[in-house]
Amino acid sequence: MIDYWQLLLLGAIAGFTIFLGLPIAVLQHLSAKKKGFLNAFALGILVFLIIDVFSHGYETASTATTNAFSGKGPIGDAVIDLAAMFGGIAIGLLGLVLYETKLMTKAFPQILSVDNLKEGDDHLHRLFHDASAYKLAMMIAIGIGAHNFSEGLAIGQSYVAGQIGLAIILIIGFGAHNTTEGFGIAGPLTGILKKPNTKFLAKVGLIGGGPTFVGTMLGSLWVSNVAYILFLSMAGGALIYVSMLMYNSGRKQTSNNILMIGLFFGLCAGFVTDLIVTLGGA
Repeated sequence: MIDYWQLLLLGAIAGFTIFLGLPIAVLQHLSAKKKGFLNAFALGILVFLIIDVFSHGYETASTATTNAFSGKGPIGDAVIDLAAMFGGIAIGLLGLVLYETKLMTKAFPQILSVDNLKEGDDHLHRLFHDASAYKLAMMIAIGIGAHNFSEGLAIGQSYVAGQIGLAIILIIGFGAHNTTEGFGIAGPLTGILKKPNTKFLAKVGLIGGGPTFVGTMLGSLWVSNVAYILFLSMAGGALIYVSMLMYNSGRKQTSNNILMIGLFFGLCAGFVTDLIVTLGGA
């Protein structure tokens, strides 16, 4: 059993392990295969978390629906729980799409256009590639931050609801996959013309990892099945969005074979982590 302050400390640690993966952004000689494998490994862990997050959220919503259908519970609760589930997915997934199309264009104006670049102008092509790499890294960090905030809320909700095992699983999973998510953020920045400075890396690290602690603290303030389902669904939607970004990045870095191998090992790492905690009686 962990107390409240230990929960907050573990939530912070789980979020800020993302900084462990960011330094690869400044590496000069990391091969495309290694970058692609690390990206795919992170993606595999994200896929596991998508499965884990949605399974818990859906279980709660489906229980309310089953009870309502069999006359053991109010129909209103089932409708609200299902609305929270699908609404959370929409917020996590489509919200990030809207953010990218509306706000990221202003933050990273596309001064250069690939269509306007001359075929032999390699320098301008590199500048355009660098701008796109920074934009992708920031979008990945924002997506990860959104899901980390949602997951932090879910951790807090799990704790106050008495589901300590789920809270610990999420914390351990976060600590493991946030390190590799650091790889995912830094991946697009490796090999570009202008290396990212410490300020930019600190910014994307805070955006990606900080919301875990904030979410854990806020989520632990009250118990609500609706909030529990909503937060998990938001996390799942954001995870899907980030996974697509990381998959596209991985396909550009390495072959499909290496991508699938990294994905396999990432999935295994997620399931083994879950299994170890479960066998430990958490």
